[in-house]
This record gives sequence, C-alpha cells and structure tokens, in this order.
Amino acid sequence: MSDETKPVLPKPPRWQGSDAALRAVQVAFDVEAKVLEAVRRAAFENNLSNSDQIRRILDLLVSRRPKRPRLTVTLTQGDYETLGQRYGLDKTERLAIKERVTQELIDFAREQK
Repeated sequence: MSDETKPVLPKPPRWQGSDAALRAVQVAFDVEAKVLEAVRRAAFENNLSNSDQIRRILDLLVSRRPKRPRLTVTLTQGDYETLGQRYGLDKTERLAIKERVTQELIDFAREQK
C-alpha cells in the first residue's frame, strides 16, 4: 500500500492542540553578551524560561500552563562513559546515571545555601 492510499488515522485527543505548535518556527538571536545576560537574569528573576521572557518583552502571549522546572544538558557517549566510571555504573545504564546526576545536582544546591 503506498502512502497515498493509506487511510489517515485521527489524531489522539492529546495531540489535537499541537497543530499550531508544529507550525511555529524557533528563531535564534545573535546578540551581545550583555543582552543575553540581561534576558537570562530577568527570566530567572521572573521564574520564566528564556523563551517566555523574550515573549514577555515583546508583549506576546506567554503560556499560563505551569512548566515543569528542569535543567538540561547534552551528554555524549564519552560523557556517559566518564559518568559511568564516576558512579561505578556501566555506560549503558543511562537511567541510573541520570538518577545519580540528579542527586548530585540536588546536593550541589544544598551546599549553595
């Protein structure tokens, strides 16, 4: 059966509101360090993401949905090897490594107080 003759299945209800988001385009701005720092500082002080802070500056709608607070980092295969050795885990045990990193970040925050 070709793609043209395959029946189109309805979207699950939880996906139906995503059409507008799929058409949105992410835009990056190359700015001086002081502009970047000012936006990041304001976002932090307002408990917003950088993106939401920019939207607020531009008087655009900001999602009222509560956002799950999270930190992100990109880890390479080499990073997983290093962290696996650090925690005594196999590099393929990514969930266990993530849990140990999470605990290390929590410990770091406690030490900062």
